[in-house]
Amino acid sequence: MAFHAEGLVAIVVFYLAILAVGIWAAWKTKNTGSEGDRSEAIIVGGRDIGLLVGGFTMTATWVGGGYINGTAEAVYVPGYGLAWAQAPIGYSLSLILGGLFFAKPMRSKGYVTMLDPFQQLYGKRMGGLLFIPALMGEMFWAAAIFSALGATISVIVDINVNVSVIISALIATLYTLVGGVYSVAYTDVVQLFCIFLGLWISVPFAMSHPAVTDIGLTAVHHVHQEPWLGSINSLDIYTWLDNFFLLTLGGIPWQAYFQRVLSSSSATYAQVLSFLAAFGCLVMALPAVLIGAIGASTAWNETEYGVPDPMSKKEADMILPIVLQYLCPVYISFFGLGAVSAAVMSSADSSILSASSMFARNIYQLSFRQNASDREIVWVMRITVFLFGASATAMALLASSVYGLWYLSSDLVYIIIFPQLLCVLFIKGTNTYGAIAGYLFGIVLRITGGEPYLYLQPLIYYPGCYPDENNIYIQRFPFKTLAMLSSFFANIIVSYLAKYLFESGTLPPKLDFLDAVVARYSREHMDKATLVKSDNIVLNELAPVNPRHSLTLSSTFTNKEAFNYVDSSPELSNTEDN
Repeated sequence: MAFHAEGLVAIVVFYLAILAVGIWAAWKTKNTGSEGDRSEAIIVGGRDIGLLVGGFTMTATWVGGGYINGTAEAVYVPGYGLAWAQAPIGYSLSLILGGLFFAKPMRSKGYVTMLDPFQQLYGKRMGGLLFIPALMGEMFWAAAIFSALGATISVIVDINVNVSVIISALIATLYTLVGGVYSVAYTDVVQLFCIFLGLWISVPFAMSHPAVTDIGLTAVHHVHQEPWLGSINSLDIYTWLDNFFLLTLGGIPWQAYFQRVLSSSSATYAQVLSFLAAFGCLVMALPAVLIGAIGASTAWNETEYGVPDPMSKKEADMILPIVLQYLCPVYISFFGLGAVSAAVMSSADSSILSASSMFARNIYQLSFRQNASDREIVWVMRITVFLFGASATAMALLASSVYGLWYLSSDLVYIIIFPQLLCVLFIKGTNTYGAIAGYLFGIVLRITGGEPYLYLQPLIYYPGCYPDENNIYIQRFPFKTLAMLSSFFANIIVSYLAKYLFESGTLPPKLDFLDAVVARYSREHMDKATLVKSDNIVLNELAPVNPRHSLTLSSTFTNKEAFNYVDSSPELSNTEDN
């Protein structure tokens, strides 16, 4: 395949435009807020993201390279089809549920990252543990979409895959490095516009190609392959539901989502942005669905692609760039390529910023350097943006099972972080002991269920499991949802059991080695009988004792709403000993 200079020029122009917008947004960040809250400005801006920019950047949380390419692939693959293209509906419902139940409490309490409420209630140790699956999810997601971008560009422009991945990663990392959430938000506006325009321009050209049969006919009739509407086998209904719940509920506890929520100008705006993004996800999926349907309706032996078809060549995951390359005019395919590369960068920059934000604030600042200056935190964020961007790029270039690692880490986000988020926001009385128990229950049940993408055999064979062509057993039972529910209930049961054992005196206070029960409630429930026995205490000193805020934790919060909440809720007031 020949080298396409026009395609390379188109990509360079597009990347330069994105970089220019990112640098302009960085300048805007520099002039936002006081010098004392520069690190928070990088993470959540000035908490003044409006509806227009916010709607675009919230949509870009999920509308990325994996979303666009994956939707087209699911529709194209024979035997699956539109019935198995769960991402558009699943992620849209995820945003709706996030807006209804999670956006308001998170934004109104003035948190800076998703891990803040965990460290406030469960302590810095538990925050560190929850950082691990959150980091894995963001990093492997970025690596997977960088890998997809390199393959996509190489299909159309015929340049080295490694070069395209490195350049794309450098640009995304650079504007994220200098601009933070503002750069991510404003480049998302440009990128989503390019995705929408690029793919919709491509669809009519691809659909009118002589080798393409009417997609209305191929939707329900077997022409070149099975109908692209697809179907759900009765044996696979539980697998379908398990994956659907993973997308819908597991799509909520991501820092990339809450970064947008927490940068909104108000809690109500955060909810509205979630609903707008849910609609945006559906709209942005339409051209990808049509491109997948076009791929399933094409007689590939009548095109320059030739035989066998993409499915037989095991290139089904590349059906979107293949359609752009072989069914569209050259200049249209290059425009569509810009759309795909935009989709990738709109997700990759979010993941890199999310990972660095959580590390700089929740690990470095809250756990190790409570007295660190704002300037120091900013530099930690910049260094980690570069390191995480380089790590994601290296994984995209070197790892052969990036997608498998991402699937597993996404499962961990669903199984571990989602039930913990439910407990920390809505279940009063949970503590660090329950959180650790839920964490361990979730990990054990997920790993023992196996993972075909990593060739990991299950240790627990649930009903309905069967071996695939590699003799790796596939689970039909919804064991991921079972693991999530087990983690949720283990947290509640162990929390209340620990609380009962310590408060009833069954266990001595010295065994509360995590300071999660005795020390936490000691100031709220002081023994007044002891006070009366003291000769130097008069009756007017027996007034209710107000809990003292942790100096190290309170100094890191800049939003006063967080303190107002703590004052009114003794359940969440003290973590200084944690």
